[in-house]
Amino acid sequence: MADRPQTSMQTLLVGLDAGCRSVLEPLFEADSVPHLESVFEDGTAGPLSSQTPPWTPSAWPSLYTGVNPGKHGVFGFLTFDGYDWDVVNSTHVREHTLWELLDQRGKSSVVVNAPVTHPPREIDGAIVPGYTAPEDPECHPEGLLSDIREEVGDYRVYAPRDAEGREKVEWYERLVEMRGEAFRYLADRFDPEFGFVQFQQTDTVFHEFPGDHGKVRAVYEEVDRQLGTILDQCNPDTVLVASDHGMGEYTGHEFRPNEFLRQQGLVETTTEGSGMPTWSTIADNQLQDGKEGKREDEDDPDLLEQAMAGLASVGVTSQRIHGLLGAVGLADFVAERVPTEVARAASEQVDFPASKVYMRDRIELGVRVNLQGREPEGVVPERQYDRLCDDLVRMLSAVTTPDGKPVFEEVARRDEIFSGPYVEDAPDVITIPREYDEFISTRVGDGQFGPPSEPYNHKRDGIVAMAGEGVDDSADLADAHLFDVAPTILATMGLPAGRRMDGDVLPGIEAVGTDRYPAFEAGEQERTDDEAVEARLADLGYLE
Repeated sequence: MADRPQTSMQTLLVGLDAGCRSVLEPLFEADSVPHLESVFEDGTAGPLSSQTPPWTPSAWPSLYTGVNPGKHGVFGFLTFDGYDWDVVNSTHVREHTLWELLDQRGKSSVVVNAPVTHPPREIDGAIVPGYTAPEDPECHPEGLLSDIREEVGDYRVYAPRDAEGREKVEWYERLVEMRGEAFRYLADRFDPEFGFVQFQQTDTVFHEFPGDHGKVRAVYEEVDRQLGTILDQCNPDTVLVASDHGMGEYTGHEFRPNEFLRQQGLVETTTEGSGMPTWSTIADNQLQDGKEGKREDEDDPDLLEQAMAGLASVGVTSQRIHGLLGAVGLADFVAERVPTEVARAASEQVDFPASKVYMRDRIELGVRVNLQGREPEGVVPERQYDRLCDDLVRMLSAVTTPDGKPVFEEVARRDEIFSGPYVEDAPDVITIPREYDEFISTRVGDGQFGPPSEPYNHKRDGIVAMAGEGVDDSADLADAHLFDVAPTILATMGLPAGRRMDGDVLPGIEAVGTDRYPAFEAGEQERTDDEAVEARLADLGYLE
């Protein structure tokens, strides 16, 4: 990397959500992202193996704490209290973040757009929360969001939900620009020793425009422009680029474990709308952006509900209806006009209290047992728990696709995958799809298999690259893991890794040993309870 005047920033972490070689290589070949490519060419790079599950809300906390979900406590976008659910926030991350460890050692940080950091905890420096935060998030220090907007103009966490097509991509580019502008303003104001700026739109563009390489390129080119300006202004000694997971096309099938388990007599269903959120949630939340739905009394909702419920009884659910309407561009039109109760009547869902087991959230990649004494209305006696879990491992391991391939590459009890004090928050049996080429869905009523709901989705291997002071550019990063990022960043700043961390300092950076940092003191968990955030998750397919 080119020599620049010295500043206080020792290490810069650049987060590319869903960044991976298959996405970056065409951009490198086209010379579309020269600043990003320079980090890869001037230093060392390799694949970054993600964790289970490889999704934003769990993987980013693992990256910036250095521990597995069993230690930090977040396994998906949702947190559960019995059968009730809410979107996760920073109070559910029960381990020290990198910037909190640095604060304990007298080093300041600026963190912009890191997922699951709202509400922010106090440090020496600044925090602007990212994904799962509300649109006007609390920042640290208090009043910082107003300062940013006064200094750089508009600052948003999300694009407007009514943006479509090219306008939406322009919003993605603008959001990326906002991240860069805010980071540079805060770096100048706080002069931190550590900086972390995360770009979420490199993932979002795949969910909204799967396979549209032109739109992907537009987003990455803006990321590169912002990175170039950050490097010029901040002049970090060391730069590390990392992603939480990869992204790629799904060529397999969609498998629906709840439907499979229903046919085994283990799952019961309902059309009363008391299970997990479905497309009716999206219809509900159209109102959040000022879209007026028809009042229930403008037509005869009873007749409509009866008709929709009748369709549900023969397998025509609101999920299927939404998919068909979406294909002809009418899904939003209908969502604005159909009473929510009508959509919900046709939305067949898992009946949690009546079921023996269930997959509550596809992002968790696992099946939960409705255990007596643990769940509010548990039906499985504790004496049957171990045998039932073993039976689930056996039967799910044996499932094959219509073309004879295994659906799962691994099915295991949760304590074989996770370790730590919060393992019991995970599903009881973990299901890892084969090569992440089989799409997992919580749907019921549409058969066990179908085409993937999303043609592009998350893959296990992300990317990591390091360049700058103290980096051995000949180091082999072939075995790099997500958990290695946090101890590596500490090492670049001359600090030891935490003894609770599950990762190691990556090759190419000299390790500084380990130390016992103060234990994390978990406070009361706060509710997100934000329908607008829930609606955005539904838009991206995270809530089915």
